[in-house]
Amino acid sequence: MDIDLAALPDDVKMLHRLVRSLAAERTAALVAAQAEIERLRLIVQKLQRSQFGRRSERLDDDQLQFGFEDLEADLATVETRLRPSREKSSPSASRNDQLRFPAALEREDRRINVEHDACPCCGGALHMIGETVTEMLDHVPARLRVIRIRRPRYGCRACGTIHQASAPERPIAKGLATPALLAHVLVSKYCDHLPLYRQSQIFARHGVELNRSTLANWVGGAVWWLEPLHARLAEHVFASQVLFADDTPIPVLDPGRGRTKTGRLWVYARDDRPWCGTDPPAVVYLYSPDRRAERPAAHLQRFTGTVHVDGYPGFDRLPAAGHIQLAACWAHARRKFYEVHQATGSPVAADALKRIGELYAIEASIRGQTAEARRSVRQSRALPLIAAMRDWLEVELNRLPPRGGVADAIRYALTRWTALCRFLDDGRIELDNNTVERAIRPITLGRKNHLFAGSDGGAQRWAIVASLLATAKLNDVEPFAYLRGVLECLSDGYPMRHLDDLLPWNWTPLKAAA
Repeated sequence: MDIDLAALPDDVKMLHRLVRSLAAERTAALVAAQAEIERLRLIVQKLQRSQFGRRSERLDDDQLQFGFEDLEADLATVETRLRPSREKSSPSASRNDQLRFPAALEREDRRINVEHDACPCCGGALHMIGETVTEMLDHVPARLRVIRIRRPRYGCRACGTIHQASAPERPIAKGLATPALLAHVLVSKYCDHLPLYRQSQIFARHGVELNRSTLANWVGGAVWWLEPLHARLAEHVFASQVLFADDTPIPVLDPGRGRTKTGRLWVYARDDRPWCGTDPPAVVYLYSPDRRAERPAAHLQRFTGTVHVDGYPGFDRLPAAGHIQLAACWAHARRKFYEVHQATGSPVAADALKRIGELYAIEASIRGQTAEARRSVRQSRALPLIAAMRDWLEVELNRLPPRGGVADAIRYALTRWTALCRFLDDGRIELDNNTVERAIRPITLGRKNHLFAGSDGGAQRWAIVASLLATAKLNDVEPFAYLRGVLECLSDGYPMRHLDDLLPWNWTPLKAAA
């Protein structure tokens, strides 16, 4: 009910009826809102069961996120209904929800002043004693523009010669795209997972017809500039003494058979931050058309150190050369027990999960400490737990049916026990392979959107761009600004002997401009 405060009735009884009416409306609104909130909470609980419940009941992660997004919007709608209209526009009402916007964002000031210069109460002159500043986040839609390059020609009347400045180098020979537009296409395709045909539709809405084949030509030409950086990035990753390795399938179109084949992206990552290492984190993806064990062996032929791996048998051949040792993943070992426990409620599996959880609690307490400090704590606290766990696993294995799920989980751990215990003697080694698992997630999202790579060459380009984008994000570098700057530098003739300056952890907009 809207009330004109300037025209309130003078009759007391009328005012009483008005107040009671307002109170009844408010109470009804609160009851309805509480019922709606309770309904939404039940939906949240169902979604949580879909995430953490039995595998057969789980939702795809993307579907789950869509559900939570809509629920949050529903809750915001209910809260808006409950909030008085004045409170909506009150600066103090939204102060607790105020986001911290980066200082580098462009600011536009809009001044809202009072409508009078004199005080309406007494007529005295007004003077400024301060101001209230609030910020709102705005969006300026992307815009396309045409850059016209003018090169005046000059003639000499004395000798008849003509003088003109040389045309600037273009990143794509005879191409119409600037480095900024190329970077936008690459980031949209490989970071935001927008296939080229969708980008073509978006450009058409802006009034520019760019067909998919044109965009594909641009992608191929732009990635050509990035190949040396990818090679240098791989050298940096394999120069580490501690690596994380895994692979993930990607469908690749096979025109000869009229369907797709399964290629592999091999992922290698290094991240020294958990033990205070000074080298920058990095990820490199390498494509191969198959999953033969010779692939990781060829990738790591010059590597010396420890490799975190999962249960893929192809990695088991790596130590044969004598310069590589494997560190197995406790997350994979835990997953075996977790699946059995979720399916059967096995107390043995529950006990195994508890023991592994104690190891992770120790790791959480020493994350960010030096390698030697981590090793010392592990020797004093984790080593006794590991020794007790192995004795317990061997005893339980003899008691269990040999073909049961718990027995399989125990055998999985015991056959990799040496590799699982590698972290005890080296503070640089992690408890699991989750570093590289996180690097695979963007590939999984891209795979869902792209459906497949169009060729082996397309898969290789995917690996090159994904390596640079993932490494840029690991080093807190904005991907679009990075690729734009790198393409500008390389097309302008940046000296290859200084190529390391363009790696993500060395790149800055200032260097790119120079």
